[in-house]
Amino acid sequence: MTLRAASPVPDLLGNAEFVFVPRAADIARAAGAKLRKFFADGVETEYKGDVDLVTVADRTVEAYLREALLLAFPLHGVYGEEGTRDRLESEYRWYIDPLDGTTNFAHGFPHFSVSMGLEHRPAGMASEQDGPIVAGIVYDPMRDELFAAERGKGAFLNGKPIHVSSVPVLGEALVATGFPSRKRHENPNIHFYHEFTLRSHGVRRAGSAALDLAYTACGRVDAYWEFNLNPWDVAAGFLLVEEAGGMVTGFDGSYRRLESLEILASNQLIHHELLGFFRDMFAGKGIEPLPSPAEYAAHRAERKTRA
Repeated sequence: MTLRAASPVPDLLGNAEFVFVPRAADIARAAGAKLRKFFADGVETEYKGDVDLVTVADRTVEAYLREALLLAFPLHGVYGEEGTRDRLESEYRWYIDPLDGTTNFAHGFPHFSVSMGLEHRPAGMASEQDGPIVAGIVYDPMRDELFAAERGKGAFLNGKPIHVSSVPVLGEALVATGFPSRKRHENPNIHFYHEFTLRSHGVRRAGSAALDLAYTACGRVDAYWEFNLNPWDVAAGFLLVEEAGGMVTGFDGSYRRLESLEILASNQLIHHELLGFFRDMFAGKGIEPLPSPAEYAAHRAERKTRA
């Protein structure tokens, strides 16, 4: 396959000062076009392990991303979901998920994405340490929505600045989560799902962690939590949320990690409330009784009075 270096398209990205995003965005869009064709044509599903799905689309698009990124950024490394491990000693490392939402894709459910996050790893950094994420792209090929960010330069959706929501309390929030395909019976998230459903405007489980984080960044949801994610799932989304004014931590408030046993992303305004909720749940403490509809209305009125 012959590849040519992509040309920058600043007017579609929102920030002419971007360094990495212009070329990476072209690559993500090309990868998304391949996914759309596979989706239209239909693909056979295979299993990697006992229950995790994989398709020829995952493997083909990861091979394309690897080749295209190494051409565009010859000094960078690439770490991919489907096994790519190239130049990991490099100062910069791309974490790529060629198809985040494989189960959706395999079932014909049109909600999936290409995710690409760039980590800066200065010389001397220990292997177990995380470097700062300096660029991130999440591309939804079915909606032609490209979320992009570089550290210190803001977050954008198809060239327009995005910001997290201004919802002030969990009781008025729409939140998102996900469940693993493997060892689902060992995952405690169903208990949190139940409690969050009762205590918020609703919980959405759409099947793409990268898009859940992107939706948190642009205010479509107000918070997102999940267990046991991988660097390629979250690297781009972390930066999108942070550059859009949000916050990402562990359930205990600790700094987020790429090897994400747990992540909590929010609009910042409800983060303290969410941390308290997780603390009480993990401690086995009784959760406060649900307020009645009249009490919810009274709380809203009180906030408006204070404002």
